[in-house]
Amino acid sequence: MTADRTDADIAAGWAPETQLVHGGTLRSQFGETSEAIFLTQGFVYTSAEQAEARFKGEDPGYQYSRFANPTVSMLEERLRIFEGAEACRATATGMAAVNAAIMSYLRAGDHIIAARAMFGSCRYIIETLCPRFGITPTLVDGRDLAEWRKAVRPNTKAFFFETPANPTLDLVDIAAVSKIAKEIGALVMVDNVFATPMLQRPLQHGADVVIYSATKHIDGQGRCLGGTVLCSDKFLVDHLQDYFRQTGPSLSPFNAWVMLKSLETMPIRIAAQCANAAVVADHLAGKPGVLRVVYCGRKDHPQAAIVDKQMTGGGQMIAFELDGGKDAAFRFQNALRLIKISNNLGDAKSLITHPPTTTHQRIGPVARAELGIGDGMLRLSVGLENAGDLIADVERGLAAARAG
Repeated sequence: MTADRTDADIAAGWAPETQLVHGGTLRSQFGETSEAIFLTQGFVYTSAEQAEARFKGEDPGYQYSRFANPTVSMLEERLRIFEGAEACRATATGMAAVNAAIMSYLRAGDHIIAARAMFGSCRYIIETLCPRFGITPTLVDGRDLAEWRKAVRPNTKAFFFETPANPTLDLVDIAAVSKIAKEIGALVMVDNVFATPMLQRPLQHGADVVIYSATKHIDGQGRCLGGTVLCSDKFLVDHLQDYFRQTGPSLSPFNAWVMLKSLETMPIRIAAQCANAAVVADHLAGKPGVLRVVYCGRKDHPQAAIVDKQMTGGGQMIAFELDGGKDAAFRFQNALRLIKISNNLGDAKSLITHPPTTTHQRIGPVARAELGIGDGMLRLSVGLENAGDLIADVERGLAAARAG
């Protein structure tokens, strides 16, 4: 096989839109235009000596698709170039990526600090899984730098946070928190799924590891599960690679191929979704029965200064709270005809969910209240539909919510 990867320095100088079309492409002897799907479990060696050399790392090439696969490698390389990272590994799901990044690095006796505003499954890994292996967690208000500093211990090895957070859209100042971490020699791991690499580059602000659920905006059309971990070569060699090879959270070649094709259109999709979300958020603000609207693209976001500092757009996620609690939120959802009820996000279709009864149901009412997730909160992932049609559907929901 030949590889445009040999021109990685050239690709690094391309504009983002070009990188996402051409970066990391591998071609077989057939010279195909579209990336090929190498749907294979294993690989054949020309001799026993080559097999031995391959496993000893003396001969370059593939051994087994649990370790690496040409189609998956293309996705990893394209995202690596785009993100500006030294290394990338793709996983079967976003949560596999979170788990691999954290559990490959931390050991019994270590301490991790995490922002408490996060996805329920991430909170499970931090609060429940880590302690089973002797890793002590501390949850803080990620918006408060003093809490990060106060939580530091001699054995603190990692900081973990989402920004913007799910579902509250709380922000963490990546550069400021990374500075605190660097002072004590801890690594900063950022779940960047809501912002996407189009709108926020955590590595440029001091983060060490960036994690994505590729299921969301990278696929962007609700088809395949996937995740990625972007990091330094040192983190890959010292921690992630062996864990990845031995525990097998591998992305399937087919899913990798779907996401490769999706990357080609991600800039266009994200720009259109951001534009739609801004219109919908502005429409919701001030409507009767809407207690508050949180959108990173609005000047009334409580942390608008941080948005301006580290994001290049408002994103396509909106959180809003209805007067009337759960009943009003359910009436709103049930009245919709265009926007679909689903706990997924980042899709070309607009999707809505009620976090207190879905994504954050298991953390309990006390934790939800602490995070500001009221019973009337809804999380809206804005898609590619016509903005006027979305507004009409939102109006239908609002009328139903007020009718109760």
